[in-house]
Amino acid sequence: MASMAGMAAAAPLVAGCSGGGGGSEAKAPDSGALDKADGETTVAFWHSMDGTNGDTLEKLVKAFNEKNSGKITIKPVYQGEYDDGITKYKAAVQSGSTPALVQIYDLGLQFMIDSGTVVPMQSFIDRDSYDVSDIQPNIAGYYTVADKLWSMPFNTSMPVLYYNKKLFEKAGLDPDKAPETLDEVAEAAKALSKKNDGPAEFGFNGAIYGWFVEQIIATAGELYCTPDNGRGKERASAFAFDNDAAVQFLTWWKKLVDDGIAGNTGRAPADAQDAFKSGTIGITLESTGALGGMKEAADEQDFELGVGFYPRIEKSEYGPVIGGASLYVVGEKHSDAEKEAAWKFVQFCNEPANQATWHTGTGYFPVSKKALDEPEDTKWRKDFPQFDVAIQQLDETELSTPTQGGTAGIMPQARKAVEEAWEGILQGDDPKEGLTKAVKGLQSALDQYNDSAG
Repeated sequence: MASMAGMAAAAPLVAGCSGGGGGSEAKAPDSGALDKADGETTVAFWHSMDGTNGDTLEKLVKAFNEKNSGKITIKPVYQGEYDDGITKYKAAVQSGSTPALVQIYDLGLQFMIDSGTVVPMQSFIDRDSYDVSDIQPNIAGYYTVADKLWSMPFNTSMPVLYYNKKLFEKAGLDPDKAPETLDEVAEAAKALSKKNDGPAEFGFNGAIYGWFVEQIIATAGELYCTPDNGRGKERASAFAFDNDAAVQFLTWWKKLVDDGIAGNTGRAPADAQDAFKSGTIGITLESTGALGGMKEAADEQDFELGVGFYPRIEKSEYGPVIGGASLYVVGEKHSDAEKEAAWKFVQFCNEPANQATWHTGTGYFPVSKKALDEPEDTKWRKDFPQFDVAIQQLDETELSTPTQGGTAGIMPQARKAVEEAWEGILQGDDPKEGLTKAVKGLQSALDQYNDSAG
């Protein structure tokens, strides 16, 4: 179960937040707020993009600032990784020094709503009759609670299955057919693994990453938390990740490890990625955001990279849940001009041409459907045809309560609790008992969070 320190940290998450912690009902400012501003409006923008992703973001910001010279300046400030970003934002809420625009990862959704500091994107959308038909519905769906879009999706990823086609051929498997179910993955892994005289060190390997459990639950059409995955008018009041889908998934994973056909590189996704990139692993699970690095490594190791849908327990109409982060316009202690300027930048980022720049520069999924038709994007996908698998997976996933994913005030703690239970299961704990213990261990912290949120 999750550590006591993690549980203790959950209760005061919304302490000191304005708006009663029940979710801001702030409305978008008057559309003429910028015209009434005295001089140029500067927007502090906190984000968690570094490296190549940060460079691409700076490129977008520069283009926007040049377009709005003398009127609006966006000032991006890197805040560290996702967990660092939300921690710093919570501290800023306490001190009253929030930025006007902030990027927060997917697990922070419920906290951001409960913080009482944000202007829902829905307010701007309704005010301007902003056309959202170009936004991928499954992407917008994650950030929608009680039929209200709270933030604008920005950097989006999806889970997929990666496989080494060269090893598939050596094992006598069809290199053009990715396994689609857990049973098919297991059969392929057996044929691939060195233990069974296959060409791979291990037929399968993946990180002990709670996100993968969230995915298997969604693809099975089950819920991560109740009621309604926290997507209705009520907050999530209990976790349900000890359901049959999660139990079956971790039972399956443990058997692969016990049978010696799956490796165990621990929690760090980078370690699992590195193992696959070495060319000694047949199959792995990862985000579409890793595609660029996977493709580069495959070229260096002289093997063809295969990509398939995230595997299901059995073939079903349900698909996986998106990941990544989104943009929030902060209403508390910011002028109407700042809010309006932040909204202008959000719209700029959503333009198809800019989404194409973002997609091709980072590998994140474009929020805009039309971005895929931009010349820059079509050319990029010719070099990375594997990404079309992710597009097809998203298109075939119907938006539903399970595929929206779970949202609760202590989602980061829940994911860590799943990972701790997972580690215990690999060491011999019963899968059902381990997950149920984690669910029960989180209840007090979730109750405290909901009480503090009002």
